[in-house]
Amino acid sequence: MSAPPFSRSTRRVRAFAPDPDAPGRACDNPDCDLAGDYRAPKSRDNLREYYWFCLEHVRAYNARWDYYKGMSPGEIESNLRSDTGWQRPTWPLGRNGSIGEALEAELAAFAGLGRARAKPEPERTPSEIREALAILGLEWPTSREAARNRYKELAKRHHPDANGGDKGAEERLKTINIAYAALRSHLASMQAEASA
Repeated sequence: MSAPPFSRSTRRVRAFAPDPDAPGRACDNPDCDLAGDYRAPKSRDNLREYYWFCLEHVRAYNARWDYYKGMSPGEIESNLRSDTGWQRPTWPLGRNGSIGEALEAELAAFAGLGRARAKPEPERTPSEIREALAILGLEWPTSREAARNRYKELAKRHHPDANGGDKGAEERLKTINIAYAALRSHLASMQAEASA
């Protein structure tokens, strides 16, 4: 005996079908005696309390409904961002210290490697930027953002205008500019090599 031919149900619920949880009462529109089979939220602050309307009145209600009415653009943006994470707190991976390490350990265990890899040893400072790092007061490894922030701080502190036109401050600023340019160039070449 052969198996019956595969058949798939093509029956779909129509978008305007009555709500199966309808309470079986009249439409909440005061001038209507039809059954209130369609729900509509009462306000954006309480989306779980409903009006119950007939099809005609729920369509009219939906045409007027504007969830974002009265919100500033910042509030709308915040609301949209919150919705992308289902109103739960989110943060980028790798922030707050051990999140990235914990994820790496879980992935290593999942991959059957037995245990997570040990942390790599800190990189040795490249000889061509040791002097620049010393001038800027930074340690290796450093990021472009950290270098830029430190440069801005030192440039503001040693600018001749901030020091009454002092020639010594002008010379220190020149040295800082040269050190920052060397460090920035080295970090840019490292990034180019990494992306190649």
